[in-house]
Amino acid sequence: MFESLSERLGGVFDRLTKQGALSEDDVRTALREVRVALLEADVSLPVARQFIKAVEKKATGAAVTKSVTPGQQVVKIVHDELIATLAGEGEPGALRIDNAPAPILMVGLQGSGKTTTTAKLAKRLKERDRKKVLMASLDVNRPAAMEQLQILGQQIGVDTLPIVKGEDPVAIAKRAKTQASLGGYDVYMLDTAGRLHIDAELIQQAADVRDVVSPRETLLVVDGLTGQDAVNVATEFDDKIGVSGVVLTRMDGDGRGGAALSMRAITGKPIKFVGLGEKMDALETFEPERVAGRILGMGDIVALVERAQQTLEAEQAERMMKRFQKGQFNMNDLKMQLEQMMKMGGLGAMMQMMPGAAKMAKQMDEAGLDDKILRQQIALINSMTKKERANPQLLQASRKKRIAAGAGMEVADLNKLLKMQRQMSDMMKKMGKMGKGGMLKQAMKGMFGAKGPGGMPEGMDPSQMDPKQIEAAAKAMGGKMPGGLGGMPGMGGGALPPGLGGFGKKK
Repeated sequence: MFESLSERLGGVFDRLTKQGALSEDDVRTALREVRVALLEADVSLPVARQFIKAVEKKATGAAVTKSVTPGQQVVKIVHDELIATLAGEGEPGALRIDNAPAPILMVGLQGSGKTTTTAKLAKRLKERDRKKVLMASLDVNRPAAMEQLQILGQQIGVDTLPIVKGEDPVAIAKRAKTQASLGGYDVYMLDTAGRLHIDAELIQQAADVRDVVSPRETLLVVDGLTGQDAVNVATEFDDKIGVSGVVLTRMDGDGRGGAALSMRAITGKPIKFVGLGEKMDALETFEPERVAGRILGMGDIVALVERAQQTLEAEQAERMMKRFQKGQFNMNDLKMQLEQMMKMGGLGAMMQMMPGAAKMAKQMDEAGLDDKILRQQIALINSMTKKERANPQLLQASRKKRIAAGAGMEVADLNKLLKMQRQMSDMMKKMGKMGKGGMLKQAMKGMFGAKGPGGMPEGMDPSQMDPKQIEAAAKAMGGKMPGGLGGMPGMGGGALPPGLGGFGKKK
């Protein structure tokens, strides 16, 4: 979503960081471009003005002018200011649902994704917070709206209030309140009706429901693609009903991302969650630091590590680590890592989180780097016998032909895969021996428990890294990527963080 803004700002900062010392004029010229970039990204004018003023004040101070790399300093100031603009009070994603049954009221316009978001949030509360959730649809206008919620409830294993035709929203809300109390539910979620635009009837209906259940949280669901109008909607709902937080949907779309920046600054309401796709688990907490990092092309390694944690069992990682330390890395291990990458959303999803990945996107497209490669490699490994997987040295010419034919591929493709497995095996041996307790062990600690600032493995926190280091790492990756995934050691699997460092080292 933030690609265009990211590209514009990247260009401005590239020019800045190359200069030795910055004059006030340099900073002003750069900030003028930043302002244009913000406005093009659909950030509202007052917010853009305020943002530039704050940055200019800090950037033209004496500390910056004397600094060794003033350009980097300006990048950091813009980064900090972005975080300040996006950040709300309190923990992102924390909901006030302490005294059961806690009502959550979902409001918003029609088509913004309210019903889907209600189900996503219910699934999150059930699985992450171990809450017993009841969902109720108050949308008596839209055809099959109630049935939609009921079906979603069945999909995610969350109870929905039985549908009684002909009831008005207030009566349904009362019934949901009673059932939540009697049924011992921790949370009950009310999905209200929407309209194509704000009108008196919609507001009145939502206000009546609010008065009946007095919700602990009133979440406004806003389509991230609506741009500035989203801000007006948020202001209106907040004035008439009172909103405690915002959920931005379609953040995976091609909107300009400006609404997110303006929304927080104008309404003063925290953005609690963002919807990133159609699937029921595509809901993430809105982390200002990460979004700011992504906008400035610093990548989102934190989210990458987190996603790895979710898909990887700690015990399995420990087992793998012991094998890797001995330098045992056969085709079964490689298959596990390739499947791991697929689970984490494939190459595309992982690449978006890498620093400097925006600049590599074109290279990746040209090199034909997509998930098809992962699937083909898994197919090749599946085509081997158990013995061959455990001991790839057995593979001679006739066996290679059989395996390639079995996967519908060429022997050359299999050779690439074998080369990759050898490189990764060598690297695992090296990493197992390096440093105190091995670099691998450090990485494990980082991923499962002891973490550095911001939940990152020590020394891996992007905010602490010099932008030049980050860019160098990205270039190393970019330069060596094409060619059938050659030299992507440590990707996925337990060795994820250290693997990022050795990403492009080709033998």
